[in-house]
Amino acid sequence: MALDLLKRKPKDIVFGDDLKVEWKDGAESRYPLFGLRDACPCAGCVDEVTGRKVLDPKSIPPDIHILRAEYVGHYALRLFWSDGHNSGIYAFAYLRELADNPGLLAEGHPVMFQ
Repeated sequence: MALDLLKRKPKDIVFGDDLKVEWKDGAESRYPLFGLRDACPCAGCVDEVTGRKVLDPKSIPPDIHILRAEYVGHYALRLFWSDGHNSGIYAFAYLRELADNPGLLAEGHPVMFQ
């Protein structure tokens, strides 16, 4: 269990053309910004009752980028996007799940989480 918790903690986070996370277990993950914005888990992007995605990927500007980011406690990252969206809280466990399952996050493809 301690190893699992370690796996879900970032050592370093850098954003630019993508979001790069270096995990404490030594793994490194890179997230394309369009795909990450498309995978936003907030209630405005995912129906709270059904868990179905309601965000239309066509509404995301192709040149989307992160303006800034802030930690939410010791468990998540809040991203402030260039399209004005900032209510998504990306839990580290969620980011690691996306990284460990490459098919879930592909730039330009909608991401559905049930």
